[in-house]
Parts: sequence; structure tokens; C-alpha cells
Amino acid sequence: MERVERSKARNLNYEHTFQQVATQEEQSTFKFLISLYRGNFLNLTLSVLFYMVKSLPIFVLPVVTANIINIVSHPGANPMRSLWINFAVIGVIILQNIPTHTWYVSFMSRAIRHVEAGIRSALVRKLQQLSITYHRDLQAGKLQSKVLRDVEAVEQLSKQIMLALLPAVFNIIIAVIMTAYNSWSVSMFFVLTIPAAVLLVRLFKGKISSTNKEFRREIEKMSSKMSEMVEMIPVTRAHGLEEVEIERIDKSLYKLQGKGQRLDIIEAYFGASNWVTFQLFQVLCLMFTAYLAYKGTIPVGNIVMYQGFFSMILGSVTALITTYPNMAKGFESIHSITEILRSQEIEHNQGKLRLTDISGEIEFENVQLIYPGSEHHVLEEVTLSVRAGECVAFVGESGAGKSTILNLVTGFLQPTGGKMTVDGVDYNAIDLREYRKFLSVVPQTNILFSGTIRDNITYGLPDITDDQIRKAIEMANLAEFVDRQPLGIHTKVGEHGGKLSGGQRQRIAIARALIRNPKVIILDEATSALDNASEYHVQKAMQELIKGRTTFIVAHRLSTIRDADRIVVMKQGRIAEVGTFDELIARKGEFYHLKQLQL
Repeated sequence: MERVERSKARNLNYEHTFQQVATQEEQSTFKFLISLYRGNFLNLTLSVLFYMVKSLPIFVLPVVTANIINIVSHPGANPMRSLWINFAVIGVIILQNIPTHTWYVSFMSRAIRHVEAGIRSALVRKLQQLSITYHRDLQAGKLQSKVLRDVEAVEQLSKQIMLALLPAVFNIIIAVIMTAYNSWSVSMFFVLTIPAAVLLVRLFKGKISSTNKEFRREIEKMSSKMSEMVEMIPVTRAHGLEEVEIERIDKSLYKLQGKGQRLDIIEAYFGASNWVTFQLFQVLCLMFTAYLAYKGTIPVGNIVMYQGFFSMILGSVTALITTYPNMAKGFESIHSITEILRSQEIEHNQGKLRLTDISGEIEFENVQLIYPGSEHHVLEEVTLSVRAGECVAFVGESGAGKSTILNLVTGFLQPTGGKMTVDGVDYNAIDLREYRKFLSVVPQTNILFSGTIRDNITYGLPDITDDQIRKAIEMANLAEFVDRQPLGIHTKVGEHGGKLSGGQRQRIAIARALIRNPKVIILDEATSALDNASEYHVQKAMQELIKGRTTFIVAHRLSTIRDADRIVVMKQGRIAEVGTFDELIARKGEFYHLKQLQL
């Protein structure tokens, strides 16, 4: 079933959406929106055509009404026949609205829903390509706001265009043409409403746009704080800080409320100005056409027809103006989305060497690292050769550069000086996506996917057999726990693995690493947060994991790395000492002092 769903997803042309935004950086928001619908123009065209047909009653009804009034007020030969013809025409035209309206919405929805999914897919694709530094700097709550709220706003913008903007423009054009066909003087009066509408939009455009931007920024901040609050609930409750946290969130909510109220007031003032202006135009139209009928220039029944057309024009112009604030929100959301889609902080792998296998020999040659916008060296003149199959542990005080080394090995960070090689090939020359297929990472905090134990172990590997899973479970020292569960490997782990202990989550992560049969293993303080019993089980699993594999370990508890082939002591971004556990203890240097602190 999962394979079928994946196959369906691959058939959807979401790749097109991503390519459009990646190649046209300077597009305006409107051109960007239009470009999203390339490939959907047939659906949009059919939707517009069916709209034109289904809208016939609103154009024909004023004409038929005028005809009936004129027939009744001035009956000619066989007036009943004329009346029945008019009734029949309007009846048929009204009934056709049922199928044509359904087709209109169907084709429109097909296009809009595809684009909505395409934008979300493009965002997900881009997020997978953006650098780890980008993700570190941009809070998760803001990303969620862009992927969910902003995409929804763009969807609403598309609907506003298809359900309000285009129909309104179409209605205005047809009403003016039909009025001009009957009376040029009345049609010229109608045309005067357009400059009034343009003037109203110009008066309010800047204020609405800037206020929308402020409101959107405030929502992103609020989303970020709410996401942070949910994650911190255990800490907040443990320290009795519930009221402090509530007050902090309330302050943000009050600020958001103020921005929202300001936006609502501006939109209300805009809407009221619009309503008053066009009601005055409606009264003037009635006075003008009544005067023409009184003078005998037009039949009496035509007053109703022109009032119908003018009401249609006013309704359409009002719809255009009323939807402007919502459209402004949509265009602001497009701007928000393109901030991600056009970001250049991505990993460039196109055209680089695709490794088919590695032995796991990794070298650092005078490696330096400085984060953007900083002058501080995170790493400085790091030179180290790690043989294939060797286990190397990194220790040192917080901020010494240990985790930075691991991020360089995975390719999440790139050296700003010196170079790194894998099997003699420069990191800058390889496709890091292919290289990472030979890596497995077991981090300090393992957040699992909501699903089953099996889902988490086989993540991204659809063709793994139950025998392979069983072998990985046994090697990860997880078999006893799995066998105790009524559903075995099909046991649900809960959101983020919340139903399991820290040790159980860690062993599932180790099983996930083992089943991939990696050449390089990265263990980032994998046992630091565990109790002694859990650490014992995880240590046994780790012994199986690192056999014959190049292994990089960052450890807080120095006793856990006694069996490492070499220990590298980091201090202020430099290598202070290198040696085996016993050699470093005998030297009584940096490592010895760190060990003494843990006694």
C-alpha cells in the first residue's frame, strides 16, 4: 500500500514548482503566482469558459425583466407569446447553472489544489537542501508558519482570483458592453465607477500592505514561541514556572492582538468607504436613467435593466475592492514563501562525484572553521588522519569543537580553511548526498518518528526483510524488549518515541544504524543522558555497531571510551592531545585532568 502511495506521489508534477522558483530569482510575487500555474492553464481555461456559461442568468435576467415590463406596459401583437418566450429563455438559462457551475468549480479546484500541494512539496524539498546553519538560525515555529499558514493564504489568494477577481472583471466587461449596445450615454456613466475604485485602492494600498506584513511577522514570532513552549512544558512544570510561561506567551498574544486589531480597523474603514462611494453611484444611476425615461430617450422597462447592469457592475467593483485586503495577505505570504525558496544557503551537489563505495579513511588537513558573521575560530589548524575501521573519540570541555568535528564529517559544515578528504577525495568534490548513504548517526537525543518500531528501524529502506530487521534488533541488544511487546516490531512508539525510555529509543536508533550497514559511524554523546542500566545495554549495542567501521565518538563520560583506538582531546578549537586511554592518563595532561574531574 505504501509503495502505491509513493508511486502516486512521484507521478504528481511537483518538481516543476520547485524548478520555477529556483531559476527565476527576480520574479515579482504576481509573476511567481502565474508561473505556479504553468501546466494547469487548460484546467483554468475550461474553468473560465464554464464560468462564462454558468453566469448567463445574471446578464440575461435584467434584459428579460425589461422586456416583460415593456411588453406589459405597451402590448403589441400576441403579447402572451412574447411573454412565454422570455420566460422559457430565462428558465433554460437558469437550469444550465447546475452542471456548468459544478464543472467550473471542478476544473478550478483541480488546478488550485495541485498548486497548493506543489508549493508545500517545493518547501519540503528546499528545506531538505538548506544548510544546517540556515535551520539553526531560523526557528522551527517560523518554518511551520510558512509551510502551513502562508501556503494556505496563497491557496486563498488563488481562490479569490478565480472566484472573485476574474468573475468581477468579466461581469464588468459584459455589463458595460450590453449597456453600450443599448445606450452609449448610460454606459459612459457606468465607466466612471472604475476611476473611483482605482482611487480607493491607491489610497489604502500602502497602509494595508505594510500592516499585513507586520501582522504576518508577528504570527511567525508567535508560532515560534508556541512551538518552543510546547517543547519546554516538562521543564516549565518541573520548576513551577507555569505562570511565568503563561505571562510570557500572553504578552506576545497581546501584541499579536494589537496588530490584528489595527489591520481589522484599516480594512473596515476601507470597506465602509467603498460601500458609501458606490451606494451614492447607485442612487445617481437611478436618477440618471429615470430622467432619460422621463424625457422619452429610453423605454420605462429599461430603467430596471440598467439598474440591474449597474448593480452588477457595482457588485463586481465592490467585490474587487473588498477582496483586495485578502489578496494583499496572499501576496505577502508569497513573499514569505519565496524567502525560503530563493535562499542561496544550500548544499551544492550537482555535477559532483557520486561515490559508489568508501572504505572510511578520513583526513583533516589544517582545517579551520569560522561561522558567518563571526571572527572567532571554532576550529583552528586541525590536522588528523583517521584510518578505515578505526574508532576515534573526541573529548574536551563544552565549546571545544567536538560536535563541530562531527558536523564536518557528515558534511553539514564546510571548512573555511584547509581541507578534508574521504578515501583521498576532497569533500568539496563529492556529492554529499551519496556520501551520507555510507554514514549512520546516533545523536545524544533520539527523537523517533510516530509510528511503529519497524517503521523507525527501516526508515527510508522499503525493501528490508523481517530477517534483516531481527538481526539488527538482536545486534542492538533490543530483542528482549521487542519480544515482551504484544505487537512485537509493530508496537507503536508514540509521538517522538514518547512511549519508550531513553535507552530504548537509543537502541532503536542503533538498530536503524546497523540495518544500513554503514562504513562510517558517528556517535554524539549517545549515552550521556542515560542511567547506568540503560547505558549498559546501549554500550553493548554500540560495541556491535562499531565493529570494523570507522567510528567518531563524542563522549562526556570518559569511562565509556576506554576501548577507543585513539582519543583526541580538544581545547579551544585545537587538538591538545592524541593517544590511547592509558597513554593519555600516563602523560597527566589535559585528558588526565578531565578524568580527575569526573572522579
